[in-house]
Amino acid sequence: VHVVESGGGSVEAGESLRLSCAVSGYTYRSYCIGWFRQAPGKELEGVAAIVIGGQSVYPDSVKSRFTVSRDNVKNTLYLQMNNLNTEDTAIYFCAERSSAPPSYHTSSLLLPSWYPNWGPGTQVTVSA
Repeated sequence: VHVVESGGGSVEAGESLRLSCAVSGYTYRSYCIGWFRQAPGKELEGVAAIVIGGQSVYPDSVKSRFTVSRDNVKNTLYLQMNNLNTEDTAIYFCAERSSAPPSYHTSSLLLPSWYPNWGPGTQVTVSA
């Protein structure tokens, strides 16, 4: 499985960015794809995830500003980030999981440990 992010860059506070994540390497669609970020000196944080049926989940820190969507045909995930602020500065990673366990809690979708396949990351820098 190959995961690669794109779309990072430098913006000013209040501006928007759209990240993309392409997943390839097998013929079936990913069950769940998530976005994570890691700021300098901080732990890896889940910021969005979406399952194949369309259900999405966000932490309170980005809810109403970030929107995740996926193209199931292309197995590509998008993260629209609006009204960015300096605290959003981080390396953003995309992660993929091909199947789901028999049962799980929705909050699991934002746990890094849930995902076995990761991209190299893309830098997002927001200046004041």
